Amino acid sequence: MDETMEPYGELMSTGARTTVASVMAEATGCQSGRIDELSFVIPVYNEAAAIVETLREVATVLPKCDLKAFEIVVVDDGSSDGSAELVTGLAHVRIVRHPCNAGYGRALKSGIAAAAYDTIVISDADLTYPVEMLPDFLKEYSKGFDMVVGARTGDFYRGSAVKAPFRSLLKWLVEFTSNKRIPDVNSGFRLFDRRTAMRYDRHLCDTFSFTTSLTLAYEMNGKFTRYLPIPYRERVEETKVRLLRDSLRTLQYITQAAVYYNPLKLFILLAVGCFGIAIAGFLGSALFGLFSGFLVGVGAVVLSVQVVVLSFLAVLLKQIMDK
Repeated sequence: MDETMEPYGELMSTGARTTVASVMAEATGCQSGRIDELSFVIPVYNEAAAIVETLREVATVLPKCDLKAFEIVVVDDGSSDGSAELVTGLAHVRIVRHPCNAGYGRALKSGIAAAAYDTIVISDADLTYPVEMLPDFLKEYSKGFDMVVGARTGDFYRGSAVKAPFRSLLKWLVEFTSNKRIPDVNSGFRLFDRRTAMRYDRHLCDTFSFTTSLTLAYEMNGKFTRYLPIPYRERVEETKVRLLRDSLRTLQYITQAAVYYNPLKLFILLAVGCFGIAIAGFLGSALFGLFSGFLVGVGAVVLSVQVVVLSFLAVLLKQIMDK
């Protein structure tokens, strides 16, 4: 063997001692190997009807995960129905309290910050997520993924015909921004490393869009995400999500995220839209003799050029901010 190859020959002969996977994991920050400690974070806002049963399910599954240590962090986000009092004193449960309702995302941020361990699981307190699948999540996570997400399936996830168009639009926007297929953009059942997630803390929403913002942060920064299909169950009580209000807030966040993470793509899309309006204006002028159509066409062309220039400025600004 060539002398320059001798160290590599010895390295390859040891097999599992050093692998390409471990080198990649170190370079990208992926967590791989056995998970010994885990914090299970649950945000709670007026969930008295389901919180006790939720914690019973979690307390049943955690000892089956072969962990050396675990805890359940319940974040009481200003509940007025005594939710926190129902679980005070339960084994392995710590309660973090907000003096008033601050939002789903803010509750999760508080719980993650207060967690004793770096491996974090988040889930809801409404019995919709199958926490018994946590061992499957840990198995996938140990392969080196940065985050494992439960991709919801079933009739209770699809919901009403009114909700479906909003969900499809938001899903398309996130996939367009990230240029990746994402089975479930805002699932609330996921497993990740706190240190990695907190790198993007200033880009994570305090509201309902927290999970969407976390998905975008991981996908746009080259993190490895695994989506596992899970059955989504019926809520115990009425959802606190307001379709129009929260959909508009999520749309606002996705637009902001697209401008930050991938400004060129968003601005080019706007420029193409303006150019399409210009073509329509010129066609209207040519076919029907509408002078107003000509003016619209000229204005749209000028606007599309301005949008392209703005896109280059946005890219330059992002490069400066990332330094």
